[in-house]
Amino acid sequence: MSLKDLLDNNTDDSLSGQKWRILRQSIVKRLLSAGNATIAELSSELQSSVPTITKAINELLLEGYVVDMGKITNSGGRRPSLYSINPTCAFFLGVEVSRTSISIGLQNIKNEFISIDLRTSFALKNSQESLLEFCDLINSFIEDSSVEKEMIVGVCINFSGRINSMEGFSYNYFFSENRPLTEIISEQLNLPVHLENDTRAMAFGEYCEGVVDDEQNIIFLNYSWGVAIGIISDGKLYYGKSGYSGEFGHSTIFDNEIMCQCGKLGCLETEISGWSLVNQFKAALKEGKQSKITLNDNSDLQHLDIIAGAINLEDSLCVELVTKQSEKMGRYLSILLNIFNPDLLVIGGDFSQLGDYALLPIQSALKKHSLGLVNRDMKLKKSTLGLRAGVIGACCVIKEKMLSPLVNN
Repeated sequence: MSLKDLLDNNTDDSLSGQKWRILRQSIVKRLLSAGNATIAELSSELQSSVPTITKAINELLLEGYVVDMGKITNSGGRRPSLYSINPTCAFFLGVEVSRTSISIGLQNIKNEFISIDLRTSFALKNSQESLLEFCDLINSFIEDSSVEKEMIVGVCINFSGRINSMEGFSYNYFFSENRPLTEIISEQLNLPVHLENDTRAMAFGEYCEGVVDDEQNIIFLNYSWGVAIGIISDGKLYYGKSGYSGEFGHSTIFDNEIMCQCGKLGCLETEISGWSLVNQFKAALKEGKQSKITLNDNSDLQHLDIIAGAINLEDSLCVELVTKQSEKMGRYLSILLNIFNPDLLVIGGDFSQLGDYALLPIQSALKKHSLGLVNRDMKLKKSTLGLRAGVIGACCVIKEKMLSPLVNN
């Protein structure tokens, strides 16, 4: 049985039925949040008798929610059994969509990947045909996995740009005034669907499974084709009043008369981003600068090509451009540090692949431009999740959302 059956099991509305359902859910909650436990430990923590806990555990074992991990050693007497959540009782599907690819991952309840495909080629277009192709790719991924669809508790899909997670709308792609995108995709997948901003999901993934230790106030920088931040405040994702927090890249900073992709002039992204890096590289070649990266008239140069040029070729022009951008990035990140005073700043996204080429200029600029007391108390780290950050984050978001009736009651 799937864990969502336990969440939805409201067949007995009597007082005794409700109490029994709450006890079963409390056992699952305890095993999810604190790990394996014996019947004696569950009895003490949940303040219920050993026979009652034993009966509930036996039911949960029979239904497949819990597994017996075997006997544990003790100082004497009868050895108790240790019980754990069955990792196959629930699965969570995470999907990250970019302009040119789609990444999909399927995790069990213990955050272990059952299947994952990173950056499968997909051209994201704002059309019905593109949406149907997108849904077909997800359905094909599920069919190719070893997991039955009914065991998947939910799906989280990350898009860039303005996402209304509460109502299920994407205002950059596949927008319909009449119906939430979550509803449309859910019909195609026959699964519950949640939408999330890509950067916010990456931040949560880093918090749950990445470089974060015990820090509770975190700024995550997604430095890729565009620029945005995800904010963790007191261990929880910060959305803002309307759910659009983190649009750092669309802060009007420069007086350069360059049109941003958002339609405004002089946004941070016009000089610090993947797409601005491509423009800077092309401009440098026109000025006569040399590079190991050859650019034909019809070639579709990507920021990843320039990043690879710096890392793999040690191309001087590539290194120069990414270093200059990173120094600028550190300067403007210092504003956020002075405002938020976070425990941790995580550098993620495509530019994090640059390692010290990006981190050292950012760190130097932070020390130069932020308040010393603020910078002294803050840690700077590079994302450890790499290309999996978005998919991991999506799985973590949908797990948190779907299991909240258990972990929050």
